[in-house]
Formats: sequence, C-alpha cells, structure tokens
Amino acid sequence: MASQFEPRIVSFCCNWCSYAGADAAGTAKVQYPANVHIIRVMCSGMVHPNWVMDALSRGADGVLMCGCHPGDCHYQEGNIRAEKRAEALDLMLEDFGLEPERFRLEWISASEGSRFAEVATEMADTLRELGPSPYRE
Repeated sequence: MASQFEPRIVSFCCNWCSYAGADAAGTAKVQYPANVHIIRVMCSGMVHPNWVMDALSRGADGVLMCGCHPGDCHYQEGNIRAEKRAEALDLMLEDFGLEPERFRLEWISASEGSRFAEVATEMADTLRELGPSPYRE
C-alpha cells in the first residue's frame, strides 16, 4: 500500500507571539504535524512576499505565516504590513499557477498554543487534499 502524501509546510512565526504560541503547544504536548517547519522571524511584517514564493517554488507544499493579533504587534503595525503583503501574494500565487490555499495568514498569540496546532493541522489536511505542489521535486 502506498504511503499517504505528507505536505511540507514552512511556517514563518513572529518571535513575540506566534513562535511562543507554537512553543506553548509543544510544552503542553498539544500535537501538530511534524512536517511544519518553523522559521522564527522578529515580526510577521518583515516577511517579504518573495520569501513565501521562494519557499513554494523550491518545493514547499504550503506556507503558513503567523503574527500577533492586530493591535498587539510589538513593532506597532508590523502585522498590518504582513496583511497587506498577504493580499499581494494572491496575485503572485496565481502567476505561479498555485492554489490560494497554499498560503495562509493567521494571528496567533503566545497563549494560543492549541490554536497554532489547530491551524497547522487544518492546513496540512487542506494540502493533503490539494496534493503535492507542482514545484515539488
């Protein structure tokens, strides 16, 4: 029997909230897919759309970007910048021939470890349904 496709997910997590949330999930032993590869960034607002597209074009099946809830950004409006960049990504995904579900932006605080696990699991399930990225080797 063939093994089930397991998507590769790159997750950009802001240092102050969502990275701490992912860490809280691990500390509380809340399970989320092991194929979520977390990249810690100081702020979700620093994640340039090219980073997302680079991850996708190099074989990631999906990218999850997580930041502080609006109004809680340690850099004042970094998450608002991230939201505007996410809007631009819709067009870039289309240009690359990729489904919009391959990118997701979520607000996750340091106390929301179970929410991080839930979002990561939902994204993995969605990507399993979509199948491997056409850019995956």
